[in-house]
Formats: sequence, C-alpha cells, structure tokens
Amino acid sequence: MTDTVKPLLIKRYASRRLYNTETSDYVTLEDIARFIREGREVQIVDLKSGDDLTRQYLLQIVAEHESRGENVLPLSVLTDLVRSYTTQAQSVVPQFLAMSFEMLRDGQSQIMENMSRANPMAAMPGFEEMQRQQQAFMKTMMAGWPGIPATQEGKEKDSEDDLDEIKKQLAELQRKLSKMNK
Repeated sequence: MTDTVKPLLIKRYASRRLYNTETSDYVTLEDIARFIREGREVQIVDLKSGDDLTRQYLLQIVAEHESRGENVLPLSVLTDLVRSYTTQAQSVVPQFLAMSFEMLRDGQSQIMENMSRANPMAAMPGFEEMQRQQQAFMKTMMAGWPGIPATQEGKEKDSEDDLDEIKKQLAELQRKLSKMNK
C-alpha cells in the first residue's frame, strides 16, 4: 500500500452505528475486518468529538475473533501482553510487535516470490501443479494476515480439499525423490 492512499474513513455516530464515508452506508465490525483483510487501512473517528477510535475497534475485532475460537494469539503471548502494561517493558513491546509483524509480512512476500522464480526442480513432472497448490495453500494460510490482500482464489475449493491435494502431491514428490536416491 502506498503512502498516498488515504485510509477508509469510518465515522461513529452517537447511536454507535458506524458509517462508511466512501460508500455512504452503515457498516459492521465484520465489514471493517473484511476491508482490512482486503488490504485497506481504516480510520474510525467519533463524529461528535473527532476522537480517533481505530485502536479500540481493532481490539474489539480481535477479541471477537478470539472469543469465537479463531485463536491466533497463543495464551503465552496474551499473558505477556497483559504483563507489558504493568512493567517498564511497555515502551519496548509495541516496537517489538511492529517489527515482528513487518518481518512476518516480508517473509511471506519472499516465500511467494521464491515460489514463482525459476527453480531446478521445475523440470520434474508435475512440478507446476505442485507449485500452484503450494501458492493456493500459502494464500489460504495467509488470508487475513496484515499486508496480505484477501483473494477469491482458494475460496472456491474447500480448504480441506486443498490440504488433502497438497498432502497427496507431497507424498508423490517424496516417492519420486526416494526413487531418485536409489
């Protein structure tokens, strides 16, 4: 995302309803989560006071996902976050988390780039199909991660079917490699 793109402005009315200023309609927290998964930056402000409420609403979105069993944050990380609010380490934690997520995004980009480059294994029969499945798997696994836009690819097939297909192809590749080593 470039710096020239302004964040999507969401205004919170006194009734607590959230209003998308771009499309002139009301949105839900799930809509906001979808915008973010699609790679949009959002800013949520209180209409009356002008206070920036973005952090509050993003935390609420995370809490709702965690409460539904969509656990991304391990218990130890949550515990450490709570501790960081009561210690002198508080000033280090935000920078550490920001750098960690940036490294994660960079690593994801590098994996996708490496999968698309010429590779000595490309001459193997079925390599292109395996690479396509790996890319679909990576996109499915990374869907909703910061900096990774959501796509329709991978949603067409059930993710379990994709995983089964990847397992089959991996087993086939292992079988071929075993034959080559003999």
